[in-house]
Amino acid sequence: MDAGDFRRIALSLEGAEERSHMGAPDFRVGGRIFATLASQSQGYGNLMLTPPQQAAFVAELPEVFVPIAGGWGRMGATHIRLRAANEDVLAGALRTAWKLRLENNARAGRKKRAPRGR
Repeated sequence: MDAGDFRRIALSLEGAEERSHMGAPDFRVGGRIFATLASQSQGYGNLMLTPPQQAAFVAELPEVFVPIAGGWGRMGATHIRLRAANEDVLAGALRTAWKLRLENNARAGRKKRAPRGR
């Protein structure tokens, strides 16, 4: 897998859109980030997970998933080694992050926002 596969799968999820955060591609639903390609030059995609989700992914496939260093990683932000992932693993991980963001948006009472400029 590579950054193009990450982008394709992320954008196939309902309501997902690509934007940019600090110069890096990100993927959002309801205006909030669920994944990024901020580390694509190192061969990673990034997923916004909960700490328990992160622990489960890392325990099951430590050669594919790595916590992001520092505070973001302690909050669940997780690298996925794109070359080590297959289509099913990447799609499942992105779907998990997307679903978490949808759930968090619903709890916060967020509604789907129209893309900027429309």
